[in-house]
Amino acid sequence: MNAPEIHVEVAPELALFVPQHRRSGATRLATDGVSTLGHVVESLGVPLTEVGGLLVDGRPVPAGHVPKDGERVSVRAVPRPQRIPDAPLRFLLDVHLGTLARRLRLLGVDTAYESTDIGDAALAARSAAEQRVMLSRDRGLLRRRELFAGAFVYSTRPDEQLRDVLDRFRPELRPWTRCTACNGLLKEATKEEVADRLEAGTQRTYDVFAQCRECGRAYWKGAHHEQLEAIVERALAEFAQRG
Repeated sequence: MNAPEIHVEVAPELALFVPQHRRSGATRLATDGVSTLGHVVESLGVPLTEVGGLLVDGRPVPAGHVPKDGERVSVRAVPRPQRIPDAPLRFLLDVHLGTLARRLRLLGVDTAYESTDIGDAALAARSAAEQRVMLSRDRGLLRRRELFAGAFVYSTRPDEQLRDVLDRFRPELRPWTRCTACNGLLKEATKEEVADRLEAGTQRTYDVFAQCRECGRAYWKGAHHEQLEAIVERALAEFAQRG
């Protein structure tokens, strides 16, 4: 008996995951008659975290659907904004996304980050335990079933990464409320309260400070403030009023 054959068409937004020779029009695929449609889509290179819907002959089906011979499958991209049910929106980033983590924290978005490579299993377990959306460019990590939720980071450029995450999830922005080092919440602080963390020049020059409630790090409007302010203003201008 011949193996069942299906026709799969992937949304243009997801074409980058698919081998070059399979990107134009529908792809004919032989299946084993047992594997789920989710497995078939992942075998094409598309993480299920990026799939917003699966249609078979025009009707929606779950990822657990077992395709039959002759079926025509349409793989749709995740709609934007993407809603994450059952938990507050918060993120977990892997070791390769440190700049993105700091910028999300700058905007007041709850963002955990692993600065060392703790391995895919540990990252997935933390995502599940803390109900955080795993952000990564590692497709293998995003295929782990124990993840609470996940999303592929499409660009390697921090500016584009930040815009993509804000556009996809539309988190509430509360700039200058989180520590960019540890993700803790900030509080106003007097110069006396943070004096032991300041160099002499900083003490003479600045009078307004904030301090992290978790790690104690002190913040003030220093030499890099204009650059940070520009990041904040761009984000607020484009995303603050969008629902």
